Amino acid sequence: MGFFDRIKRVLKGNLNQMISRAEDPEKMLNQLITEMSQQLKESKNSVASAIVDEKRLERLTKSAYAEVQRYDDQARSFVKAGKDPQAKEALLRKQEAEKQAAQYRDQWEAQHESVDKLKLALRQLQQKIDEAQRKKNLLIARSKRADAQRKIQETISSFDNNSAFETFDRMAKEIEEKEMRNEALEELSNTQVPSDSLEEEFKKLESADGSPDLLLEDLKQRMKDEEGTS
Repeated sequence: MGFFDRIKRVLKGNLNQMISRAEDPEKMLNQLITEMSQQLKESKNSVASAIVDEKRLERLTKSAYAEVQRYDDQARSFVKAGKDPQAKEALLRKQEAEKQAAQYRDQWEAQHESVDKLKLALRQLQQKIDEAQRKKNLLIARSKRADAQRKIQETISSFDNNSAFETFDRMAKEIEEKEMRNEALEELSNTQVPSDSLEEEFKKLESADGSPDLLLEDLKQRMKDEEGTS
């Protein structure tokens, strides 16, 4: 199983475990992002180690080919010097160096190809984590809206046959009756003759007693009223 396949298996296992525990969505998603970020960090370290191995193989390959070139130069020098036995020895060593260099080259090329794939997989993992971060924020917002709607529905459902609303209606009617009763009492109080006016009327009647002029005037007025009615 490949390196990143193991990471996917671990992340999927952790996600299924958290879902099965029915944890708080926000807490669960934050924990998942944290674990994914940790896996990304470990993946970067692994890719970095692979790059180190690639560079090491690259240096060994270049060193091996330098050795091949050195033996080739020696063989040419021996040929020019007329030292054929030494030239043959140099050529044999060159041949061995070429085999070693070819092995290093094959390993280097394979490691280079592997590193390229790991880098691509690492970029894809980073993109998925970034996408998961964006989705996390959206999912948390949706979860909070759903919780708010649920609480509202639970509050509405908790009212027994709209008893709370009926209580408000009954209270409103009682208050309205109190207001109308107060208005009626105020209206009655406004129609009563003020006590000061009553006192003045009594004084007028009292002053009218024993006054001939007033008595005469009152009689004339009554007679005039009687003629008008006849």
